[in-house]
Amino acid sequence: QVQLVESGGGLVQAGGSLRLSCAASGRTFSGDVMAWFRQAPGKEREFVAAITWSGGRRYYADSVKGRFTISRDNAKNTMYLQMNSLNPEDTAVYYCAAGLKSGSDYYTALYNYWGQGTQVTVSS
Repeated sequence: QVQLVESGGGLVQAGGSLRLSCAASGRTFSGDVMAWFRQAPGKEREFVAAITWSGGRRYYADSVKGRFTISRDNAKNTMYLQMNSLNPEDTAVYYCAAGLKSGSDYYTALYNYWGQGTQVTVSS
């Protein structure tokens, strides 16, 4: 059974930092893109960042570019999201995703596997 488990969320003041982790179990995502999405109350789930298997290509939403860094440790089957200079607009539930459906673009929500989400709240 494939599981993705996020951790590292919490409450932080504006300007602060958090590091999210996504631990995968049940299979390795060799060759797969992995990604982070987020969903704020009353809004649709939106793409945050994605990374290829080798880590050689990383993609970011414009809203987080320069502040967030995505990475992965394939030996640990874990993906990370370092979030700096957080602001209240970053408040959301953050989800990790893996197993991009064939023919789909990394920024779409067309992944086979999702974590349960971790809450990030940024106070002003």
